[in-house]
Amino acid sequence: MLVFLLVFVVILALLGAVHWYVWRRLVRDVTARGSVARRLGTVAAFVLPVLSFAALGSARAAAPFWLQQVVAWPGYLWLAVLLYVTLALVVGEAVRPLLRRALDRRAAARALAPAPAQAPAQAPAPTPAPVPAQTAVTDPAPATPSGGGDDSERPDADRPEAERGQADRPDADRGDDSERGEVKSVAGATAVSRRLFVSRVVGGAAAAAAVGTVGYGTYGVLRGPSVKRVTVPLAKLPRAAHGYRIAVVSDIHLGPVLGRAHSQRIVDAVNGTQPDLIAIVGDLVDGSVADLGPAAEPLAQLRARHGSFFVTGNHEYFSGADAWVDHVRELGLRPLRNERLEIPAGFDLAGVDDIAGESEGQGPDFAAALGDRDRARAAVLLAHQPVVIHDAVRHGVDLQLSGHTHGGQLWPGNYLAELANPTVAGLERYGDTQLYVSRGAGAWGPPVRVGAPSDITVVELASKQA
Repeated sequence: MLVFLLVFVVILALLGAVHWYVWRRLVRDVTARGSVARRLGTVAAFVLPVLSFAALGSARAAAPFWLQQVVAWPGYLWLAVLLYVTLALVVGEAVRPLLRRALDRRAAARALAPAPAQAPAQAPAPTPAPVPAQTAVTDPAPATPSGGGDDSERPDADRPEAERGQADRPDADRGDDSERGEVKSVAGATAVSRRLFVSRVVGGAAAAAAVGTVGYGTYGVLRGPSVKRVTVPLAKLPRAAHGYRIAVVSDIHLGPVLGRAHSQRIVDAVNGTQPDLIAIVGDLVDGSVADLGPAAEPLAQLRARHGSFFVTGNHEYFSGADAWVDHVRELGLRPLRNERLEIPAGFDLAGVDDIAGESEGQGPDFAAALGDRDRARAAVLLAHQPVVIHDAVRHGVDLQLSGHTHGGQLWPGNYLAELANPTVAGLERYGDTQLYVSRGAGAWGPPVRVGAPSDITVVELASKQA
C-alpha cells in the first residue's frame, strides 16, 4: 500500500510539473498579465487535468454511465494533446534560441545599414514685393560677404546641422544622457518584442502540431480498423487445413467513448473477410454489462464456418469477467476458459483466461487447456497477453494469438510496451512456437492512435505438407 501511494504521489507530481510547463509556454509567455487570454488559459490549465482524472476514475468509482460519457471525450483527448504538445515544446526549446539569434542578427544588420539619402526640398522662389509708385527707391545696404557677418545675427551659421537641429528641440537641455536613455528604452522594448514573437511562434507551432496529430489519430480510430493478412506456416498442420483463415480481433475496448457504432464497424469488417474461424482475444469492454450490453449486441452478427471464440483480457476483470463471459455466450460466441477443442480442419484450438484473473482465483491454466492433448496435432492457442508465450512453448503450442499491447497506441509508447512484452506487434518465433500479436481494433483511454494503426488480422495457416 505504501509503495502504491508513493507511485501515485510521484505520478501526480510529474503531471503537475508537466501542466505547469505547458501553462508557462502556451499561456504565460504569450499573453499579457491580467488579459482575458491569460485568464482563460489559466482556467483551462486547471480544468482539463481535472476532467482527465475524472475520465480515468469515473468507471472505477461506479459513476453513472452518462457522466462517464460526458467527461470521457474532453478528459481523454486532453491526455493525448498533453503528450504531443509537451513533446513539441521540448523540441521547440532547441529551436527557440536559434530563432532569437537570427532575429537579433537581422535587427543588428538593420541598425548598421546607412539611412537612404533624401533629396533636399526646394523652397519656392520668393515673390518680389511690389514697390509703391510714389515711394523713392533708396540704395540697398551693401551685401554681407560670404562667410562673414556678425555671429549674433546668424548664431548657427558655423555649427553642424545636427547641432543646429538639437538646439532647436525643446528638450535640448536634457543633454546626452537623456538621449542614451531613450535609445536604451527603445532597444529594450524591441528585445522584448522579439522574445514575445519567438514565444508565440514556437508555442503556436507546438499547439498546432499537437492538435493536428491528435486529430488525425482520432480519425483513424473512428474510421475503424484496417484488415491485415498474415500467412503462418505450421509444420504439423495437415494438408486439408492449408489456407485455413482465422480472423483475429483484440482490444475492441467498448466503453464511454467507443460504442455500438464501433462494434458494428468491426463486425462488418470481419464478416467481409469471410473467415473460417473468428478469435476475439480479450479486452472487449471497459464497463459493465448493464452499461455496455447494447454496444456489444452487433457481435451476434459475426459469421464464420467454424464459429466465433472468446477469451478474457485484463480489462474484463475490471468490468466483471463472469458476467461478460455469460453475455458473449448469449451473443453466440463460445468462451474458452482454460479449455481446448478439436477443429474439424485438423488442429486443436485452445484458450486460457488472462493472468489478471489470478487476483480472483482464476487466471490461465495451461495444464487444463493443453496437458493431455495429442502433440502430433497442431495447436493454436488464444491468450490475451503475449507474456505467456513461454508457457505456450513448454506445452508444445505451434501458434499463439494475442493482443494487449495496442502496438504502443501512442508513439513513443511502443518503446515502453517493448519493456513489458516479448513482442509488441506482428509475428515472431520462440523456439518451435510462433507468436502473433495484433495491434487491436480499438483504443484504451484516448480514442487516438499514432504510429500504431488499429487492425483486424486474417491469419492464414499454411501446411508444409501441401
